[in-house]
Amino acid sequence: MQIRNSPLSPEVWLNDLFASKAVQQGGVIRRKTRDIERFAGMVLFMAEIDRRGFQAAENCDQIVIFFNRAPIRWRKRVTPLSLKDSGQISFKDFEQS
Repeated sequence: MQIRNSPLSPEVWLNDLFASKAVQQGGVIRRKTRDIERFAGMVLFMAEIDRRGFQAAENCDQIVIFFNRAPIRWRKRVTPLSLKDSGQISFKDFEQS
């Protein structure tokens, strides 16, 4: 799906995105899926991500873009989280999957 009501061309929006400080430093950013669709279109956006060797993950309505080629390791909890312990979480509660 592509919603084209943006004053920016897809090329200008993508150039601005890839010229950002986070990209230059190999960082991570997130963008709303609807904004990517609006400004560039998901097909063009993902083609550019792939061309540059970056990775992107989607959760709910957010796209997280990793501007480096390092592997992504998903983390999970060792023990289930109950509502009464939810305030007492530390990094020790997570393990690499």
